[in-house]
Amino acid sequence: MEKLNYHKELIEECKSGNRSAQFKLYRMYSKAMFNTCCRMLGNEMDAEDALQLAFVKVFKNIHQYEFKSTPGAWIKRIVVNGCLDFIKKRKIHFEEINDRLEVTEEEVIEPNYDVSMIKDAVDALADGYRTVFNLYAFEGYDHKEIAIILNTSEANSKSQYSRAKQHIKRIIAEQSNSIKES
Repeated sequence: MEKLNYHKELIEECKSGNRSAQFKLYRMYSKAMFNTCCRMLGNEMDAEDALQLAFVKVFKNIHQYEFKSTPGAWIKRIVVNGCLDFIKKRKIHFEEINDRLEVTEEEVIEPNYDVSMIKDAVDALADGYRTVFNLYAFEGYDHKEIAIILNTSEANSKSQYSRAKQHIKRIIAEQSNSIKES
C-alpha cells in the first residue's frame, strides 16, 4: 500500500509539472523501457530515440493517467506504441501468410541455447518477425491484441510468431555449427 501511495503522489506531482518528480519517474522506468525498445527495434540508437519520444509523450499526456493500471503498465503501452510507430515509419509491411509452415526432419535441430545467441538471433530477424516475436514472447501480448496493434489478422500474428521461432532456431543452429567448425 505504501508503494502504491508513493506512485500516486509521484504521478500527481508529475501532473502538476514538477520536473524533479518527472525525473524520478523517468529514472524509475527508463531502464526497463529501454530494454523493451531494444528488443522491439533491434538496435540501441533507435531504442534511445524511441525511448525519449515515448517519455516526452508520457509527460505530455500524464494528465490522462487515471490509476486504472500501474504506472509501469501505462508507460509500457506508450513505449510499445512508440516503437510500433517507429517501425511503421520504416515502412514495415506485415504480409498475410496463409500457407502452413512445414518443417522437415532435417530442420528440427536441438542446439544448445545461450542467452547471447538467442538475443543475436532475435536481433537478426526481419522487423516484422521481430516485432511479433517480441510483443508475444517478451511483452506478454496475445495474438488477438497483436493483431489489433499491428492492424493485421490473428492468424497472421500466429504465423509470423511461428516463423520467427523457426528463424531463431536456424540462426542459432548456424551459429552453433560455425562455433564447432572453428
